[in-house]
Amino acid sequence: MSDPVIHAFFLGRAIAQAINEQVENTLTNALSELGKFDAEQRERLRQFTEQVITRAEMEVETTTAQSPTTNTGATVSKPVDLQETIDELRAEIARLRNELKLYRDQSV
Repeated sequence: MSDPVIHAFFLGRAIAQAINEQVENTLTNALSELGKFDAEQRERLRQFTEQVITRAEMEVETTTAQSPTTNTGATVSKPVDLQETIDELRAEIARLRNELKLYRDQSV
């Protein structure tokens, strides 16, 4: 290898191969980390979704369990009408506003 041109060619080729290996390793590691991150995020999202569903089911159970009682104290199992509940709450708010207005008028 006394010819400098041949020496430079093989040196350039070795450098290119070394750089190619480094880029390949770096890219492989980056894609691996990205895959791990994606898997972790999907798992966290799945756990979050399960928590939300569990809480919603618990709310449904507590809402349906809170039914009115009869005179004997036994609970009556009847489905909860959501619109009826909303209407009752609105009526109660209106009554409270009216009482608050009357109280304020008496204070002045």
